[in-house]
Amino acid sequence: MAKKDTQHQRMSMSVMFRGKEIFKPLNTGWIDDKVSCVREWIANIFFYTKNGTTVMIDAGYNYDRLKEKMGWLDIDPADIKHILITHQDTDHIGALERDSGLLFKDAKIYLSEIENRYMTGEARRKVFYGIYKLPMVKTDNEKVLLTDGQILDIDGVRIECILVPGHTWGHMVYLIDDEYLFTGDTIWYGADGGYSFISTLAEDNKLSIRSLAKLEENLRSRPGKIKIITGHTGWTDDLDFAFRHRTELCAPFKKRVHDPEAPYDGYIEDDDTEEKARTVRLEKKKEAL
Repeated sequence: MAKKDTQHQRMSMSVMFRGKEIFKPLNTGWIDDKVSCVREWIANIFFYTKNGTTVMIDAGYNYDRLKEKMGWLDIDPADIKHILITHQDTDHIGALERDSGLLFKDAKIYLSEIENRYMTGEARRKVFYGIYKLPMVKTDNEKVLLTDGQILDIDGVRIECILVPGHTWGHMVYLIDDEYLFTGDTIWYGADGGYSFISTLAEDNKLSIRSLAKLEENLRSRPGKIKIITGHTGWTDDLDFAFRHRTELCAPFKKRVHDPEAPYDGYIEDDDTEEKARTVRLEKKKEAL
């Protein structure tokens, strides 16, 4: 079902969000010497590399060009043994489903025990204010189920697991080596700062806002700068920018919250090229002047 769901999203989401200036993913490339990403239409998957180990964050769509674009980063899918899953939506886990290319069939996947209830059928993922039910995710990968605040050590990579429910009931973000926070679909960056993620796709928008408040408090208690990296709208290390509008929703069909730099149709990725991936660093999000 994942392959069909990926293609359905590619067509329906393209039509639905075309011209809304909502999705501004990073192109394939490197943020710095440790963090790289692949662009899959409107979404990003990320890789954290340290001391010869690469941890993957989210698995993206059931996307035919994933192996090709990972090659632009000189990352072999066969070397990926650990995949952190923020949540189980198609654009974050499609490459692990049974009808995918099974590039990562030998990798362990890590997700919150609450999020796993979608995958066991105990809960059903709903979007558009509970009207539409998404297909159930099916994968044969070995799972490691996580709890809020749990600390992982994967070959010397320290990973702190932080539960941020709202977009999904078990959405989790990952703070790696106290420097990089991978937020999945928790924060949406517009031209003037961060908002709670897209309202029409959340299980509970009020819960999303409360989770953002707790996340901000958590991050502000820590020393040093943290790169806050989103699944669809880039990254920043400016906490004020990231949480500027955390009590507000990105509501594309009600209030005109948008990013004028976002492409007209994020599902057209002609500007994502191997040459850029190899030569251009991915700049952080800045407030539009």
